[in-house]
Formats: sequence, C-alpha cells, structure tokens
Amino acid sequence: MEMDLELEVMGREVIKPATPSPHSHIQLSLLDISVPAVYVSTIFFYKSEDLIPSSPEIISKRLKSSLSETLSRLYPLAGEIGGVSINCNDRGAVFTEARTNLLLPEFLKTLNVDSSLAKLCPKIEDGDSPSGWPLLSVGVTFFGSGSGVAVSVNVSHRICDAASLLTLVTDWSGTMASKNSNVGTHQFAEATIYPPAPPDMAIQSPMMGSKKCAMNRFVFESSKIAELKRKAASESVKAPTRVEAITSLIWKCARNASRSNLIAPRSTVMCVAVDLRARVPSSVLSPDAIGNLQTVLALKKDAESKLEIHETVAAFRTAKEEVNKMLQDNVQSNTLGQGLLNIMGSFAAEYKPDIDIHTMSSWCGKPFYGVDFGWGSPVWIGSATHTISDKMVYVLLVDSKDGEGVEAWINFPAEDMSVFVHDQELLAYAVLNPPIII
Repeated sequence: MEMDLELEVMGREVIKPATPSPHSHIQLSLLDISVPAVYVSTIFFYKSEDLIPSSPEIISKRLKSSLSETLSRLYPLAGEIGGVSINCNDRGAVFTEARTNLLLPEFLKTLNVDSSLAKLCPKIEDGDSPSGWPLLSVGVTFFGSGSGVAVSVNVSHRICDAASLLTLVTDWSGTMASKNSNVGTHQFAEATIYPPAPPDMAIQSPMMGSKKCAMNRFVFESSKIAELKRKAASESVKAPTRVEAITSLIWKCARNASRSNLIAPRSTVMCVAVDLRARVPSSVLSPDAIGNLQTVLALKKDAESKLEIHETVAAFRTAKEEVNKMLQDNVQSNTLGQGLLNIMGSFAAEYKPDIDIHTMSSWCGKPFYGVDFGWGSPVWIGSATHTISDKMVYVLLVDSKDGEGVEAWINFPAEDMSVFVHDQELLAYAVLNPPIII
C-alpha cells in the first residue's frame, strides 16, 4: 500500500549566479524552439548512512551556494527566454526546500510512480514557464529521522537535452562535494549545429497528445534482457543492443494496445532520439556542449503490417547506420545543418492525427548514478517529467543502479496503458512497478 507523502515546504527562493553572466544573450536554435515546451524532471535519492553527518540547514545552505557557483558556469540557465533567444540577465534559478516525517525506505518500497513523485518536484507556480522563466528549478526534500534526502531537478527542454542535464547535475554535485577543479564556463551550442530559429517561430508550440496519459515503470533484469536479445537476433543483426531489443518489444506491445482501442487499425511510427555528440567530431561539437543536440531516426509501419521484434531491430540498426553515414558525409561537406534539417522535416511530416507516434529516448550508458553530492551514489533515480506533462506520449529508458538492467518509464494514453500492462509478451521480460528496496 502506498504511503501518503505529506510535505512541509520550508521555503522557496531564487538563487543568483555567483558571478555576473559574461554574455547578454544566447541564440536558440530551430530545434530548441521545436522541442516540447516542458520541464525535464529527474529526482535523485540518497540514504542516510551515505550522508555526511550534517543538519538539514547546513546541507541546504551548501546546496544553494554550490548551485550559485554552477550557475556562473551555466549562466543561461539563470536567464529567461524572450522570443528566440535567452536573455542572460542573472534572474536566477528557483530553490525549494521541504521536509517529511515519512522514512525514505518506506516511501520507495510503496512508491506509485504516477502520483508520489510529483510531490517531490519543485512546484510550478502561476507564471512559471519552461519557455519563459525559470529555466531551472531544483528542490531538496529531507525524509524523516534523517533517513535520506531527495534532490529534484526541473530544467527547461528548450535549452537542455539529457546529456545537458547530466552536465548540469555533475557540475552542481561536483561543486558541492568539492571535486571540481579549474572548471571553465560550459559551451552552449546556440545555433552552431542547427540553424537559428526565425523570430516568427517564437509563438509556435509543438504538438502534444489530447488524451491524458498514465505512467508506469517496467524493470528489465539483465538475465531477461539476455533472453530478449536472443529472440531479437537475426542474420543481419546477430548481436542486438539492449536498447534495440527493448524499444522494439515496447513498440510492438504499444501498437497492440493502441489497436485494441481503435475501430480501424492505423499506421504507427517509432521515433528514437539520437545524441549527436558521440557521432560528430569534437572539432565540430564539444562532447560536453549544452543544448538540444539530437536528431531522430523514425521507423514506420502501415496499418496492416505486423511488427516482429527481430525485423524491427534489423530496421533500427539500418536506420542508425544511415544516420551515422549522413552525419559523416555532411560534416565532410560542411552541410551538417542542412542534413539535420532534412531529417527534422521528414520527422515533422509524420505528425498526423491518424498516425500513432511513439517517441523513445534512451539515457542508458549516461552515468547519472555517478552524481555524487558528497553522499556517494544515489540509491535510486526517478523520472518525473510525466508529472508535469501528462499528455505527452513517450518512453524513457534508463540504467538500473547495477548498470546491467534497464528501467523503462512509459507514458501512454490511459486507455492504452490499461491494455499494455497486461501484455503477456512484455511481462515475459519485464516486471511492472517492482518495489524499490534500499
């Protein structure tokens, strides 16, 4: 049974950068303006024995001062969006502190991912907007009897993707733990990869679904992933990656769930976000650059087609190779921006009311469990974007704490989710919302 989380909010304040911004504005790219106007929200949990013996007041004070230093290096996050640029005016980031009598182990053991996590995120007040201000809100929650701490981070998707979020929390935690040395200002990509957004795009808003979604967390243990990879193998792809195998399974089961609620079947598209940093030479794009530095690969099946996992994996691998070849060719010919725009245009053309779009993102391999504020590794990391944007259909894959398993955070229309959670092919490999034991 879920434990009721009652929070006492101790304060909400604005944290300014320790030093003034070195620039007055930075330009947003066409992709920055095109991504959903949402906060990407993540929560890091730390248990008591890992905490340096300190009072909540001391921990909170150190979190604020280290955040102030980090904002000096990530100064646009302390600014506000106006039109198609960020005014780097040092307005600041929001910091919220809360406390609860509930013990962290009890909270995690009975966690409901669709409701409990929302309370730990910084509250979005009237006037707050990811396409305005604040671009960054963080919160710290102290659990009862000194049993643990949760640190939550909401960052605007208009300026940060997953790799950017990791850079932010790594800088902040490293500063808090006094691990950073000689860290300079981070590079913001602005319009160096994608072209700048034209001014008339400022009022546009990307499409979201119209149906309220439900979130569930499915955990794939490493042994089950090995089984799934064997099933997903074929002559053309003898050794599928875990991401290829899991996304292909989820797409098949999602398509079946959607079909069960439709009078007539319809076409389906799986879109997978692809990080450019690992695919473009560092001379063109810094591995630590901040911004939306992604492209997408899209697989489409018409209404009557069957989805077979091994066939999807093979198509997925081919699509990745085509994207990599396109990037390589365009870098050599100095036409990278145009090549990426072409992909973006093809992707946008698939957004039609009569097509099911399933957007997949993978954070696997990104060292979020290395985020150490001086308290060691998090005991668990939760995604909470769905608590803010409940009409956005998406799948997020993240590493389990052991680095071998995978947690799939799946946000689907509620009527589809009610069918999806009973799919026996899915449940042969994944466990639905298992308790988190620390």
